[in-house]
Amino acid sequence: MLAALVGLGGGVVMGMSVRLGDFCTLGAIESAVYGDDQTRLRMWGLALGVAILGTFLLAEFTGLSLAQSFYHSIAWNPIASIVGGLMFGYGMAYAGNCGFSALARIGGGDLRALIVVLVMAIFAGVTLGGPLAYLRERLFPQGPSDGDQGFGSLFLSLTGLSPLILAGVVALGFFIWGISYRNLRESKASVFWAVMVGLAIVSGWWGTNFLAQDSLGGVDVQSHSFTAPLARTVSYAMISTAGGLNFSIGSVVGVILGGFLGSLIKGHFRWEACEDPQELGRQMMGAAFMGVGGVIALGCSIGQGLTAFSTLAYSAPVTVAAIIVGAIFGLRRLVSGFQPN
Repeated sequence: MLAALVGLGGGVVMGMSVRLGDFCTLGAIESAVYGDDQTRLRMWGLALGVAILGTFLLAEFTGLSLAQSFYHSIAWNPIASIVGGLMFGYGMAYAGNCGFSALARIGGGDLRALIVVLVMAIFAGVTLGGPLAYLRERLFPQGPSDGDQGFGSLFLSLTGLSPLILAGVVALGFFIWGISYRNLRESKASVFWAVMVGLAIVSGWWGTNFLAQDSLGGVDVQSHSFTAPLARTVSYAMISTAGGLNFSIGSVVGVILGGFLGSLIKGHFRWEACEDPQELGRQMMGAAFMGVGGVIALGCSIGQGLTAFSTLAYSAPVTVAAIIVGAIFGLRRLVSGFQPN
């Protein structure tokens, strides 16, 4: 219950960031590629800077063991990161948003987003432990790691210096990259919500680490992600299984609640449904791609793009790059249909 409350609190903040700060993965890529505006993309720089610095400060001063997170405890499979990332990014373009943004849109009354989340949850479950699990395990084996799967531990072994030094340099780089964009500097709301998203990621690590220490390992050390947790939340809602009430379920519910609160504050809450069957079919196909791809890659645009990245896991930059490429490919397919100009 306490872990679920930690997830709920961070999820509310993240859900509000979508509604009040326009923090959106696909929107950031789309506006940068087609709208000549990098404001939302640079918000990710600020969010990453905060998340990375905060996470490694916890590791340095509170005993947070990044090696306990599954981003480090599972042997990294680069092929899985690339294939899963490409599938997730392509599906994100077709669905119109990622699982995280779809949850926040549900809170604003968007029934199309509800379909996206449900289909994504089903296909994540099918890939995680259902009929596709055997095929996933054979094509993309991911066993226990021999050691920490992160650049921080690599830095420590090569230099003997604290990983916090590397994290500080990387975080500073993201800070500079983000705030150097004039449009972002002039938008106080964008800066504020980008920082809050980063802090939400840190809060997940802090809260679950505290509970893990207090319960002698009874709680998993983790932070926000929205692929496998969608499947677990749907399963729990139906039959109260999937490991019981935990951090990930609280996180999913929190994003919906945050989206609802944000839509009320802005006065944007309204019921929306899909009027075009072809559009609905496209969104469902995209959601299926995201569910399968997110499980293969061990995380979504948030799970790998922020949470795994905050630990400087090997998988994060590769998966993020694959998601971006897949999203651009999918957007190009939607916008131009690969027709010559």
